[in-house]
Amino acid sequence: MENIRNFSIIAHIDHGKSTLADRLIQKTGLVDDRKFRDQILDTMDIERERGITIKSQAITLPYVNGDGKAFELNLIDTPGHVDFSYEVSRALASCEGVLLVVDASQGVEAQTVANLYAAMEHDLEIIPVINKIDLPSADVERVKEEIEVDLGLDSDQAILCSAKEGTGIEQVLDAVVEYIPPPKGSVDHPLKALIFDAHYDPFRGTIVSCRVFSGSLAPGDTIRLMSNNAAYRVEEVGIFRLAREPKKRISAGEVGYIISGIKTVSDVRIGDTVTLDTRPAPEPLPGFKEVKPVVFSSIYPISSDDYHSLSDALEKYKLNDAALVYQKDSSVALGVGFRCGFLGLLHLEIVQERLEREFGQSLIMTVPTVRYKFILTNGETVFVDNPIDYPEPVTIEKALEPYIRASIMIPERYMGVVMDLCLERRGVNSQFNYPTPGRIEIQFDMPLAEVIYDFYDKLKTVTQGYGSFDYDILDYRESDLVRMDILVNGEKVDALSQIVFRENARKRALQACERLREEIPRHMFKIAVQGAIGGNIIARKTISPFRKDVTAKCYGGDITRKRKLLEKQKKGKKRMKMIGSVSIPQSAFVAVLKSESK
Repeated sequence: MENIRNFSIIAHIDHGKSTLADRLIQKTGLVDDRKFRDQILDTMDIERERGITIKSQAITLPYVNGDGKAFELNLIDTPGHVDFSYEVSRALASCEGVLLVVDASQGVEAQTVANLYAAMEHDLEIIPVINKIDLPSADVERVKEEIEVDLGLDSDQAILCSAKEGTGIEQVLDAVVEYIPPPKGSVDHPLKALIFDAHYDPFRGTIVSCRVFSGSLAPGDTIRLMSNNAAYRVEEVGIFRLAREPKKRISAGEVGYIISGIKTVSDVRIGDTVTLDTRPAPEPLPGFKEVKPVVFSSIYPISSDDYHSLSDALEKYKLNDAALVYQKDSSVALGVGFRCGFLGLLHLEIVQERLEREFGQSLIMTVPTVRYKFILTNGETVFVDNPIDYPEPVTIEKALEPYIRASIMIPERYMGVVMDLCLERRGVNSQFNYPTPGRIEIQFDMPLAEVIYDFYDKLKTVTQGYGSFDYDILDYRESDLVRMDILVNGEKVDALSQIVFRENARKRALQACERLREEIPRHMFKIAVQGAIGGNIIARKTISPFRKDVTAKCYGGDITRKRKLLEKQKKGKKRMKMIGSVSIPQSAFVAVLKSESK
């Protein structure tokens, strides 16, 4: 165990975490230059395109230091986005130390601070690494000062490197060996292994990634998952190189995988403890919790004939992503579909994109919403995440919505525009910190519903890309919530209903009506597109009808002939309006969703 080091790399988005992992893999000779590709640990197309890590990966690096001593370095890569913070916390619980990567030009940002606190909670050894020192805009002295002041770490210990050019990588590996303590734990104690990830293999079933804290495990043993008491027989254990490498046994201190015929990823819960069925551990490892969805949206196939293929696609997708929650749903306008729960807006985008790419689905998604809480006059409490389930207004005693604590890190010159943006989104209880000269951290309590649409995009726009954003879910607070319906020609379109804050209802309704007016084709009769709260119309746009020139054949003569023809046309249009139904194209539903981000 003296020669094992378990560590993770944490950083704000786009500070060079995946590139540093690439260089460490190359430096330890795990892959030759011929087989190497950038972002080697990121296996999904979306990860490579967007430059983000979605699924955490682990890899064991063989390293021989200057004294000729051989070490096994277990790198547990973590997702970089706030949506996956629970997975990050479980990955950190599996380590003894972290490399905290800071961009030499951007400096310390919101998630750098959030990640630092997460690492401190697990009492980990923290090694600061200043990356991208090759950039012309790199300001190493300023970043060192930020590391001292913002993070409270010793900047003399910070390692300067450029992951892109490969400078300073040797020093990073030496620091991992020198400063990160070896794992503790005894092989003689009962088995305790922490699950920090799981993924699905179509041939072998679920492959569980775990860190062994005590005891040991070999093929043929029967394991028990402590959260649901399910027992499985182990077929194979091993460690992660670039491919899986089977071993006869994995013991305390090691990071590896278990294959034991588990059918789906949802049977395995991230943060759960694995123990032996014959000699169970007295209590599980701390920190396990059920991951709860935060953002909800309904998914419908564009053609109702594709419902069964969407159902199969979701079933297969769920094998790989246990965080997705879904159930059947139906809408008068869009037919049959599924109501889904997501960890956040990025998670929603990834699910949508992967269903379209990997499973060839054409989808329509309803407006994302959060879970609201209503206390009724009879004392009952109901949670509503679908506008269709909004209770009768007369029965509502109190309406509550979830709030978050948002931490925004920006250069000082953008303070005014960011304050305006937060206040426009109903931000309250603002607090300011000045970590270093020229930089400011603003904290606001804000409703989650105001953040899930386009807050992050707007923040990036007003701060020219320099703003960084992180948040924690706080609690439910009282609010004035109403259900806004959209009526087309007097008929309610249930798929376009939204639960909104009363003061924002008219603005939202006008946006939706304007978008529908642009998208719905003209008919032979006038169409009213209206936004309504209950029986009150709060916004209206009108789609003009086509007009056939029935008087074209009247080349002269008395005016009464023309009037007679126009009256006849008017009667015909009135009758047509009574029996004519409006056809709403699929693009109109998509356009209403996009109205939020304009």
